Amino acid sequence: MPDGIRPVPLGAAVGAGRDDPGGDPGRMRILVVSADIGAGHDAAAAELAARLGGDEVVVEQLNFFTALPRPLHLLVREGYRTMLQRFPWSYDALFRFTDRSSLTLRAFRAALRAAAPRMLSRIPADTRLVVTTHPFANQLLGPMRGAGQLTVPVLSYVTDFVIHPVWISPGVDTYCVIHDATQQQAMARGARDVRVVDPLISAEFASLSTACRRTARARFGLPAQDRLALIVAGSWGVGDVTRTARDVLATGCVTPVVACGRNDDLRHRLRTFPGHIMGWVDDMPTLMRAVDVVVENAGGLTCQQSLACGLPTVTYRPISGHGRANARVLADAGLTTYVTTAAQLQPVLSALTLAEGGLTTPAVTATDMAALISDVVRTDHR
Repeated sequence: MPDGIRPVPLGAAVGAGRDDPGGDPGRMRILVVSADIGAGHDAAAAELAARLGGDEVVVEQLNFFTALPRPLHLLVREGYRTMLQRFPWSYDALFRFTDRSSLTLRAFRAALRAAAPRMLSRIPADTRLVVTTHPFANQLLGPMRGAGQLTVPVLSYVTDFVIHPVWISPGVDTYCVIHDATQQQAMARGARDVRVVDPLISAEFASLSTACRRTARARFGLPAQDRLALIVAGSWGVGDVTRTARDVLATGCVTPVVACGRNDDLRHRLRTFPGHIMGWVDDMPTLMRAVDVVVENAGGLTCQQSLACGLPTVTYRPISGHGRANARVLADAGLTTYVTTAAQLQPVLSALTLAEGGLTTPAVTATDMAALISDVVRTDHR
């Protein structure tokens, strides 16, 4: 049994929240608290639910922002989007300021206390474990756990490679991170129990092979012989994507394939671009099977997917705040190549796409988060 996690006997009804008249005492209920900011947090929650769901386990997903008044939900989400898309310097300043100011974080945590009753009312009474995939949820649920309002373990799955202080909150039992470097950061920030786990992404990304590349390219109407660079910028298509696409095209060694996510304005701006422009892609494993290299700007979900399938990954023009912080961590760990100038793109992309062997073997960690959670909820002793 992992240290730092307080298990709960299966026979006890431990949740302090809403009653569930349809609950089955023979099934374990796990609540996954995410947030609809971008796609990465929700995607991690959905993948965990898919791994855990079964005859003996009930997994519920909850949007953290449902515990807040709806106007505040929209203000936070759209304000964050606006900062990233139009005023990136403001998000960078906010990221840096909150990284250095513990007072700001304590004030934020105190402001969330008023949402505790509303959050508690959304937690089924027979919940055995709460898992978070967004840092704001930690700042509410951690103190609730520490104060005894929430009597079940709280685990946090960190979706970034970098640990910003907003991820760390008193009362969170265990933090699950996806790299040793992230584990070291979390412990340096005061987290006591930090586990390195496999990324919460579909197993399809780890089963890619070059054998079906031609079929994958035909699926998306991509040329069979060109060397292709997939340019990604998250579900919102944020960052200087247009300039990135032009810089990649100017190298002359690869053909850009730009995934604009749900950013219709970006897709419209690139409508005459001499590359391959896509909107939202439902089948990302097949698209990654079709390309030779990935160029990303945030170190988030798509970066984890490309690394899982062994694709060479370049970080270029990272977005402000966590994007730049992730870029440094990824490069220092040897996971990606961080290109800081347009002049460096051509030699880097040429070397990566001409390397012998094609796809590389991704690093594999020893712990599966679903197995860790199963151990927590099934064990009634340390």
